[in-house]
Amino acid sequence: MRICILSALFLLTAAFGCVMPPAKPQLSSLQLQVIQSRDFETSKKLAFASVMSVFQYLGYIIESANLDTGFITAKSPTRSIYEFRGVAMRCTRATAFIEELKPDLSKVRLNFVDSVETSSQQGARNVNDTAVENPQIYQNAFTKIQEAIFIRTGFQKKN
Repeated sequence: MRICILSALFLLTAAFGCVMPPAKPQLSSLQLQVIQSRDFETSKKLAFASVMSVFQYLGYIIESANLDTGFITAKSPTRSIYEFRGVAMRCTRATAFIEELKPDLSKVRLNFVDSVETSSQQGARNVNDTAVENPQIYQNAFTKIQEAIFIRTGFQKKN
């Protein structure tokens, strides 16, 4: 009898103890666009310069930037983690697209992606990119962009 009860408890633990938590619901493309985009009452040139300075303020390294296309790519410094099986290198990549909707109205769309590149002692490499969907990350960046625009606008008025 005691063995049957222990066996039943073991089976219940095995069956329900390893249940995976429900997957995080994926955002729709429209929901993601709302999180990643903001309109600013400023010129494309001023918005572009503000995004560049905010990326640098946040510790990103600008990889490319083109005012004509309004496209900026940047990445955070790489952090290496040494593990028993090899090395994992982590960084966050960021892109920004700035477009002029009309004079003195610009749209900024940001995209952050966490990237992990692993390499084993045998030389095998693997890259895993995960989109950052945390609204607070984007809100923080947009707040800093708004502050940079405010400062630059005030500086232009003085000169």
